[in-house]
Amino acid sequence: MTRVGIVLLTLVIALGAVVAAVAVSPFWWFAAVPLALVGATAARDLLQRRHSVLRNYPFLGHARFLLERIRPELQQYFIERNYDGRPFDRDVRSIVYERAKGTDAEEPFGTERDVYRTGHEFLVPSMAPCPVPRTPPRVRIGGPDCARPYDMALLNVSAMSFGSLSSNAVLALNGGAAAGGFAQDTGEGGLSEYHLRPGGDLIWEIGTGYFGCRTDEGGFDAAEFADKSAHDHVKCVSLKLSQGAKPGIGGVLPGAKVNAEIARVRDVPPGRTVISPPYHQVFSTPRELVRFIARMRELSGGKPAGFKLCVGSRAQFLAVCKAMLEEGTAPDFIVVDGAEGGTGAAPLEFADHMGTPLTEGLLTVHNALVGAGLRDRVKIGASGKIATGADLVKRMVQGADYGNAARAMMFAVGCIQAQKCHTNTCPTGVTTQDPHRARALDVDDKTLRVQRFQDATVAGALQLMASMGVTDPAQLRPRMLRRRIDPFTERSYAELYEWLEPGQLLVEPPASWAADWKTADPDRFTV
Repeated sequence: MTRVGIVLLTLVIALGAVVAAVAVSPFWWFAAVPLALVGATAARDLLQRRHSVLRNYPFLGHARFLLERIRPELQQYFIERNYDGRPFDRDVRSIVYERAKGTDAEEPFGTERDVYRTGHEFLVPSMAPCPVPRTPPRVRIGGPDCARPYDMALLNVSAMSFGSLSSNAVLALNGGAAAGGFAQDTGEGGLSEYHLRPGGDLIWEIGTGYFGCRTDEGGFDAAEFADKSAHDHVKCVSLKLSQGAKPGIGGVLPGAKVNAEIARVRDVPPGRTVISPPYHQVFSTPRELVRFIARMRELSGGKPAGFKLCVGSRAQFLAVCKAMLEEGTAPDFIVVDGAEGGTGAAPLEFADHMGTPLTEGLLTVHNALVGAGLRDRVKIGASGKIATGADLVKRMVQGADYGNAARAMMFAVGCIQAQKCHTNTCPTGVTTQDPHRARALDVDDKTLRVQRFQDATVAGALQLMASMGVTDPAQLRPRMLRRRIDPFTERSYAELYEWLEPGQLLVEPPASWAADWKTADPDRFTV
């Protein structure tokens, strides 16, 4: 029986109990009143549009909100845990919800931070703060080989595919991007009508499965790629090398979620589990990678082209830098995905033990590009557990030009981390292809929440920067972020890490980089 049928049956039984109470015995009121309350509450839950859980689980869904109010006893487990079981530093989900709903407020009575905890980081305020810019700055993406550069917002929607997400979730994310003037990464699952319909800017991501531009044999279809990337809403094209939460393995979309529509978008057979290979067919060396990025740019009509990776061997990335220098071309952007990034489809061993955290990954990519004299041509995006303005500012201090958020954007559209992503039974309609469950996610309401969250988060970042005495991310310096290394000592990022000078690797590599620079070979990925 459907949800509507159960609610109607409850109301009919309640009405019968009322009739019995009037005509037979007043004792029937003990049944009539509770049944009427349950039926009325369930009917209201079905009709309201703010809470997807209540639309999918009328009346029963209120138990979830009750549990969230029992704090702090249940907060650690129900509120502060992410996909891989490790706690957030703060109640990040609540912060995202408040901003998405437009109810973000300052918290009085001091801080909950343990400022003397080893590893605690803090931004350095200035004695001469600046006014907060009226208009958020944007980042120009596009090097000398790019004919159609794009001005990227400071915070954008990170890669999440249609298929992994429901059609309504994709519509809400792209609608929020259109309303707020930021971009949405499509993920590797292809370019669907739900990405295109709202009119938001898109970064079309291509993975190892080449979904959406795939030959019958599973290879890259250049003609299909050129045709789709020409769409006006596609502003950049990106090649996914690896994902932070599971570098070295491909994605999996269970067959139960591969309906006819998803199969058509991905160019795969319906009803069969889709597995992305762990490696690409279009390149096998750093030089071939650089050439293929240049080909993607050419096929797209000169739009910015780049790649995403979870950083591994520093020598391998330096080999890519050498290939850029020798080929005379470079990506327009590189997105660094940190190992702390989330996904509902990562083996536990990979989530816990594989991949470089975002801080070290950003430092590696930024310094390698600076040292090779390429940093002015290549912009760097950061992805991995970015949810607040402070997260964004820290990542820009560490070398990023802009940030992408996935998990926080899912919270904005209603995700409650039920961890049912792979089962097709998501209670909020975010990660399901069940049309009845997906329908519970109201697109108009969640579109507004996505836009509000992004706007409030960027505004928070700008306010923090103004307090630090800067008005543009380009003015941020490593000395502006400090970390406590023991209860009595703290150091700035300028002191904790080595920062290369422009072109330093080409002239005289520092001792700590010399061996990797020498090992780096543009014609092979050295293990």
